[in-house]
Amino acid sequence: MRPFPVRSGRRVAPGWWWSSTTGRLVGYGSGVMRTQLMLLDRDPEVVALACRPVELVWREGGRGVGHAPQLMVRLRDGSGLLVDCVGRSGPSPRLAGRARVVAAAAEAVGWGYRLAGPPDPVLVANVRWLAGYRHPRYGAGPWVPAVVEVFGSPRPAVEAVWELGDPIVVWPAVFHALWSGVLRVRLDEPLHERAVVWVARQEAEAA
Repeated sequence: MRPFPVRSGRRVAPGWWWSSTTGRLVGYGSGVMRTQLMLLDRDPEVVALACRPVELVWREGGRGVGHAPQLMVRLRDGSGLLVDCVGRSGPSPRLAGRARVVAAAAEAVGWGYRLAGPPDPVLVANVRWLAGYRHPRYGAGPWVPAVVEVFGSPRPAVEAVWELGDPIVVWPAVFHALWSGVLRVRLDEPLHERAVVWVARQEAEAA
């Protein structure tokens, strides 16, 4: 609905994120927006992502006001989520005022609305690394069944990788499985070769 302007001196210009959820490009306008887009792309509850696909217009103080939330998310249960991304200083007074209106409008139609601030930097760094292996080509090789089997019990990643074969070939399959949720690892701690990895289905069985 609205393009993102290019401002001289900013470290991050508007760009495109290739979404593994949709297989398409999704636009972003800032670094904080790109980070939220990356995290949403990995969320298993998210089935679709779009950049500014809708604009809400209302009257305020006798004048027309419009706001286009930066992202819209379609969730697995069929509901929608509108998202605006804010930096570490939080939302501006202008955005905070508009956010209240957007949140009420979203609630009226059964959607959600979120002002998303910067997440934990360790989480971001880990997910950014895994995102480099989000493309399906990394999960299309012969290693995937073996990767799932070798992590049948939680164990340090590097041990399993060496057991399977050439690390240069195996690591991408492991990272893709971690991105897609087939395998799990703690993302609130720095990723390293001895990080303990396990199969996601073990969580479901334990529950």
